[in-house]
Amino acid sequence: MSHTHWLTLALTYLAAAVIAVPLARRLGVGAIIGYLGAGFAIGPWGLRLVTDPSQIVDLAEFGVVLMLFLIGLELEPRRLWSMRRPIFGWGSVQLLGSLALIAGIGWACMGFWPDGWRLALVAGAALAMSSTAIGLATLNERNILPTTGGQNILSVSLFQDIAAIPLLALIPLMAPERVGGADAGHPLLAGAKAFGMIALIVLGGRLVLRPALRFIARSQTPEIFTAAALGLVVGTAALMQAVGLSMALGAFLAGVLLAESEYRRELETDIEPFKGLLLGLFFIAVGMGIDLGVVLHNPWQVAAIVAGFLAVKTLVLWGMEIGIPIPRLERPVFTLLLAQGGEFGFVVLQAAQGQQVIDGAQAGVLTAAITLSMLLTPLLILAADRWWMPLLAKFSPRAKVSELAEPQDAPVIIAGFGRYGQIIGRLLHANGIQATVLDHDAEAIEALRKFGFGVHYGDATRLDLLRIAGAAKARVLVVAVDGIEPSLELVDIARENFPNLAIVARARNVQHWYQLNERGVRYIERETLDAALTSARSVLELMGWEPHRARTLAMRFRRHSVQQLRDMAPHFRDESKLVSLARAGRQQLEQLFAQERLEHPPVAKTWDGATQPGDEGFDEIEGERVAPVREGPPET
Repeated sequence: MSHTHWLTLALTYLAAAVIAVPLARRLGVGAIIGYLGAGFAIGPWGLRLVTDPSQIVDLAEFGVVLMLFLIGLELEPRRLWSMRRPIFGWGSVQLLGSLALIAGIGWACMGFWPDGWRLALVAGAALAMSSTAIGLATLNERNILPTTGGQNILSVSLFQDIAAIPLLALIPLMAPERVGGADAGHPLLAGAKAFGMIALIVLGGRLVLRPALRFIARSQTPEIFTAAALGLVVGTAALMQAVGLSMALGAFLAGVLLAESEYRRELETDIEPFKGLLLGLFFIAVGMGIDLGVVLHNPWQVAAIVAGFLAVKTLVLWGMEIGIPIPRLERPVFTLLLAQGGEFGFVVLQAAQGQQVIDGAQAGVLTAAITLSMLLTPLLILAADRWWMPLLAKFSPRAKVSELAEPQDAPVIIAGFGRYGQIIGRLLHANGIQATVLDHDAEAIEALRKFGFGVHYGDATRLDLLRIAGAAKARVLVVAVDGIEPSLELVDIARENFPNLAIVARARNVQHWYQLNERGVRYIERETLDAALTSARSVLELMGWEPHRARTLAMRFRRHSVQQLRDMAPHFRDESKLVSLARAGRQQLEQLFAQERLEHPPVAKTWDGATQPGDEGFDEIEGERVAPVREGPPET
C-alpha cells in the first residue's frame, strides 16, 4: 500500500473523529457513540471514504491492549488476589450460564436438528462474550470503575479474557471429522503453553522489568522511556498471542506486576495518549464494520438474535445482581455493559468458520448481531440515564437516591462527595451556605443520606446535569471528584460553558496541579499537603521545637511550596528544567532553615512561652510575628 494511501486513510480517520466526537459530547451522548458514528459515516455503508475496515482493525485492537495495561497499573497484586472470587466465581457464572442458555434455546429453535448443536454451541460461545473495550471505556468515561458495579464488570471481563484459550481450543473438537480429527491433543498442548507463558511473564516481570526500567530511566531520555513502555506492552501482548491467549490479558498482567513500581505514574503518563487514540480507532473500526447488507437481507432474523441473546444475558445478570449484591442504581449500567456482544465473538466465529463448524452466511448473521448490540449499548445506557434510573429511584423502596432532575439554585456546587468533598460541604453548611452536591457512587450516596447529607446522584461531567444543578447562576464550583481525567474534563466543560463560575479544585498530585493551573484554575489545593504539614509540625514538637515555632515553620514551608509551584508551572513540560529548579530550590530552602536553627535552636516550651526574639513579619493565619519568607528557586 502506498504512502499516499496511508496518509489519506490517516487524515480520514482523524478528521472523522475530530468532527464527530466533539459533536457527540455537545449533544450529551458520549465519545463512544461519536466514534461509532464516525466509523459508520466513513465506512462502506456511509460515504465510502474507507471500503476495507480490516486495514485498521489490527492496529485499532491495540487500544484495548493499552487500556488493560493501564487498568493493571491501578491494581496491586494483593488487590488482584483479593478479586479472585469475583473473577472466577461470578465471571464463570456469567459466561457459562449465558453460553448454556443461548446454546440450549438456539438448538431448540432449530428443532433439535442433529447437527444443529454445533451451530448452537458456537453461537452461544460468541454471543456470551461482552465487549471489554466498550465496557471499560464507558466505566472510565463515567468515572465509575471504582464502584461495586464497575469492579464486577472488570472481574467478568478479565475472566472472559482468561476463558479465551479453552473456548478456542474446543472449536476444532466440534469440527467435522475430516477437519478436526487430527487435532485431538491440541487442547492439552495449548493449555500447557498458556500456563507456561503466564508463568514466564510473572517470573520475568518480577526479576527483569524493574531493573530494566531503572537502567533506562537513568539515561534521562524521556522518549526512550516512552519507547520502553510501549515495547513492554507490545512484548507481553505478542507473547500471549503466540500461545493463543488474549493480548489484552498479557498487557494486564504486565500492568499488575508494575503496579507497585516507582515508575507507575511515569508509565501511565507515557501510555495514556496512545491508549486514547488507538481505542478511538477501535470504535471507528467497529462502526465501519456494520454490514447493512446482511441486516437488510435478514432483518427479522438479526433482530430476533439481538433481542434474544440480550434478554438471556440480562436474565443471567439479574440473578448475579441479587447475589453480589450491586446497588440498585448501578444495575442498569452493569447489565447493559455485560449483556452486549463483544469483539472476541468475532474471533470465535472466524475460527469456527475456518474449521467448517459454521458456514459464511451463518457467521455473517451472527457477526451483524454482535456488531449491532455493540452499537446499541451506548444508546441504551444513555436512555437508561434519562428514563430508567429516575423511575428506578422513584418506585424502589430501597433506592432513595435519585439523579438530579429539578433545577437547583444554590450558590455553590460540589462535584464529588468523598472524604475531601464532605469536609468542604460540612464547613459550608455550618456557616449557612447552601450547596448542590453531586456524586456518581450510588452505594456511597445511600450511606451518606442516612447521616443527613443531601447528595444527588449524577455524573458531574455531563453538561445537561450541570445546567440542572444551576451552574449558570452559581458562584462557585468545587471540583472534588476522584480521578484526574474526570477532574480535568469537568474543568474544561465548566470554563467553556460557564465562564463566570469560579472554580475551586482538588489536585491529586503535582502533575494534576500543573494541568489545572494550565487551564486557568487559580484556587487549587493539593489534597495531602496540609495533612502532611500538620504531621510534620507534630514531629518537630516531639523533637524539641516550641509549638508556635513548629507551626510558623510549617506555614512558611507551605507558602514557599505554593509559590514555587507557580514559578515552575511555565516549565512543567520540560523535565530537565524542572529537575534543575527543584534541586536548586531544595538546597536553598535547607540552607535557610539551617541558618534559622542556629539563630533559634529548638527549646521545649508550651504555647504560653514567649515568642523568640528576632521574628519579623506577620503570619496572617494566627496573627503571629514571623520571619519574612525569602523565596528561592523551586523545589520538589
